[in-house]
Amino acid sequence: MSETATPAPNGSVTPAVEGWFTTGDEPALIGTKCQSCGTISFPREATFCKNPSCFSEEFDDVELSRRGTVWSYTDAQYQPPPPYIPRSDPYEPFALAAVELPEGIVILGQVADGFGVDDLKVGNTVELVVEPLYTDETGVRTTWRWKPVAAADQESQS
Repeated sequence: MSETATPAPNGSVTPAVEGWFTTGDEPALIGTKCQSCGTISFPREATFCKNPSCFSEEFDDVELSRRGTVWSYTDAQYQPPPPYIPRSDPYEPFALAAVELPEGIVILGQVADGFGVDDLKVGNTVELVVEPLYTDETGVRTTWRWKPVAAADQESQS
């Protein structure tokens, strides 16, 4: 978890949405894989396969790849409607990235703190991190975000 996730007075640090991602040194999104056709879904699926040719209702939980490729990106100049909880007053825009994972799925998410659209480029590698989303009287709520991988790291993987 990011060093900025200082526990609230009661010491609670928990995911804003339970079951969507793991925490720790190498966090991962949790998706499902259809037992019949192998289609990957995120968030987890419990009712029916997203593949229109498959009618399966059986899935296995899978940890998705931590790294992916920027497929598209934008910034959120307008505050999202409730239940979104703004992190600042006044509202500060943040970047969003659609990231294609090796599993072939594209996942939209916020970009890590300290990074914006100027730090993103289609085709660049990003990595999943867990950071604070907001703090309230019950503690710190965390979420997953996409963090651009350092240029030197990208070059060593080429």
